[in-house]
Amino acid sequence: MTASRAPLPETERLARLRLARTDRVGPVTFKQLLDRFGSAERAVEALPDLLRRGGGHGHDLPAVGEIEAEVEAGARLGARLIVLGDADYPEMLAAVDPPPPMLWALGNVGLMARPCIAVVGARIASAGGQRIARGMSQQLGEAGHVVVSGLARGIDSAAHAGALPTGTVAVLGGGVDDIYPPENADLYRQIAEQGCVLSESRVGAKAQAKDFPRRNRIISGLSRGVIVVEAEIRSGSLITARLAGEQGRDVFAVPGSPLDPRSRGPNELLRQGAILCEGLEDVERAFSTLRTLREPPAGNPFEGAPDEVDGAFLDKVAALLSPTPTPRDELARALSAPIGAVAAALLELSLAGRATLLPGGLVSS
Repeated sequence: MTASRAPLPETERLARLRLARTDRVGPVTFKQLLDRFGSAERAVEALPDLLRRGGGHGHDLPAVGEIEAEVEAGARLGARLIVLGDADYPEMLAAVDPPPPMLWALGNVGLMARPCIAVVGARIASAGGQRIARGMSQQLGEAGHVVVSGLARGIDSAAHAGALPTGTVAVLGGGVDDIYPPENADLYRQIAEQGCVLSESRVGAKAQAKDFPRRNRIISGLSRGVIVVEAEIRSGSLITARLAGEQGRDVFAVPGSPLDPRSRGPNELLRQGAILCEGLEDVERAFSTLRTLREPPAGNPFEGAPDEVDGAFLDKVAALLSPTPTPRDELARALSAPIGAVAAALLELSLAGRATLLPGGLVSS
């Protein structure tokens, strides 16, 4: 059991939302800004100077009024804002490198603290595939698992329907009020009442293509394992499975006929080492095996970093970057410089659009 954390001050929670909504501040940069400054409030204060020194232009924090309007829109909807560091931020998701800075949740947020497993698959699913997803989700729920999926047509909808009586979480690409597809309006309402609807997007936002990889990363990050029922080779479900593998989660695949294109995805996952899944017993057997989830890198990379990075040093670090991801410590060795100074320089370069921070301490130009 983890020790209880002191609640974050409301000013810090709003500062974290404001930081998360700032251009060029993705999950990696967000986490590094917290490490560098100790709080979002201090990071928000420092951001204009960081941008100036790094050479950034036209890169403003969202206005306080814009953040307050988002919070008010969530309150009108009955949704709850959960920021990284809150006591009810899901532990499994916090272990992802890096975790999403914030979430909007509508419904029972306590479901995310229970053992979760994702069930995903094709939008244009066969009747048999939908039956498998619905039945398997019902079995998983009765065995104590919360089923996570993406509220899409086909397999996702069947999985949610099967787990509705026992607990299901729907992760959306748009805001928590963006009901898509429209024919899932009744299912959405039932999940909001009995389960939990989750999103990283602004309340009121309509889902765009760029939102779905983030959505898929949350689906796998919340879950101990991901079950793929039907999916073509190029599909969001296989992206979710790949993300699950990178996060140290179990990947399960339901085998299918080689004559059906929707079986190619699961069958390819099986060839790559996924766990064959024909029912609850396969999941329980895998979960009974002790596995270690991948934890974020320990320690603060900004230990010993200077208060202000010299402009000439910024240029030296930038000159070493290439499109190929490079470990931060490799750059430090090349410059014979402390890692803290290099980490601080890379953070400023990323905010200025001169570097791209990646998970695992990697960086590219």
